[in-house]
Amino acid sequence: MIGAGHVGFYVAERLSKLLKSDIKRGQVELMVIDPNQHMTYQPFLPEAAAGSISPRHGVVPLRQALKLCTILTGAVTEINHAERKLVVQPFVGPAREVEYDEVIVAPGSVTRPLPIPGLADVAIGIKSMGEAIWLRNHVLQRFDIAATTEDPDVRRKALTFVTVGGGFAGAETLGELEDLTANIVKNYPMLDADEIKWYLVEYANKILPEVGPEMGAYAARELTKRGVDIRLGTTLKSCIDGHVILTDGEEFDTDTIIWTAGVMPHPMLKKSDLPIGPRGHLECNTRLQVATGVEAGKHTVGEVVEGAWGAGDSTQVPDTSDFPMDWCTPSAQHAVRQAAILAENVYRTHVGRELKPYEHKYIGSVAGLGLYKGVANTYGFKAKGLLAWLMHRGYHLSRVPGTGRKGRVLADWIVGFFTKREMVQLGEIQAGREPFEAIAAGTDPARAAKSVG
Repeated sequence: MIGAGHVGFYVAERLSKLLKSDIKRGQVELMVIDPNQHMTYQPFLPEAAAGSISPRHGVVPLRQALKLCTILTGAVTEINHAERKLVVQPFVGPAREVEYDEVIVAPGSVTRPLPIPGLADVAIGIKSMGEAIWLRNHVLQRFDIAATTEDPDVRRKALTFVTVGGGFAGAETLGELEDLTANIVKNYPMLDADEIKWYLVEYANKILPEVGPEMGAYAARELTKRGVDIRLGTTLKSCIDGHVILTDGEEFDTDTIIWTAGVMPHPMLKKSDLPIGPRGHLECNTRLQVATGVEAGKHTVGEVVEGAWGAGDSTQVPDTSDFPMDWCTPSAQHAVRQAAILAENVYRTHVGRELKPYEHKYIGSVAGLGLYKGVANTYGFKAKGLLAWLMHRGYHLSRVPGTGRKGRVLADWIVGFFTKREMVQLGEIQAGREPFEAIAAGTDPARAAKSVG
């Protein structure tokens, strides 16, 4: 398994059970390769950034959860499927070559940056727990900066926040963090809540298309009531040194730009001899076998590449449902469902049974927009506000792996219900060695220990 995200983790977990006896007899080895030693449950990243759950509870340690698997912590840099070999680069030391019989390619997606001046220097994504922690520390630190400075321009810049992208990641992250900032400003008597400015910049003419036009419009209205300035049909033109220029002509300064404007297939796929589609995705059929000549929206098998499988965000799998899409969209809903079919098909290949196609019914989506706020559209049932928020939390609690993990997340939520939000920021964790280095160099450790933003 290349990748330990939603696909790689769930495939490994399922295959561990299906092939348990063969693994214990030494007849089968399941190897999981990922740069991280944990699986990140990405729908919890906005809540981790807002402090609703502990960051540790939004990740699952691979060695603890996948005890029957061999775990390699490193990045796959090359796949030579013709020779059934791949190259893994560990954090330390030389690269190593790994031979395999079958490969499951599921590296997930990465943030899709655009060539916007200044973007690479000032923006932050929200694809990993590290980014979520950094973002939380950064946002909280803006309030200390604003409360300390006497320069109105510095204060205005610190309290201006921009999210680019109005899909799940953008709307949920903004909703959680706007809710957080509206609460923590109460602890700063020298600041006024009206000084906080949140912008949501979206290229399309709607937000949250996943929950349908009616619920998306409701979400936009609710965010607007909370003071969020939503710019539809607008893109980011430039953001050099935090000076934002939008395509509608608006200009302002900000310290915080959260970039969630789409994802793209993992660039590692370009270093393989497997068939890649025009958009950079791994081509797969509905049986989740890597194949060529597969037509969109149909159960065509195509020319199968034996011993290679794929699923998730970096693959191009035909969507045969009634939902009007040619290919399955990059979502956790598809990834988890595909993982179950993929694991079953790998096992069926192992025991000589007929493979199953990936078929699904579109069940809808739920989204959280901060504490007690949300939108939902599932099986045609539409909900908003508290009910949708409870549906959102209930769904994701049922999906996060492990009973212990579920209990920890639930405990976080229960404690949070009876207590106020935590507003502490630990920016020094991003520069943990600086105080020691300052002492060793004979400089002022207090100056080196300042939090980084």
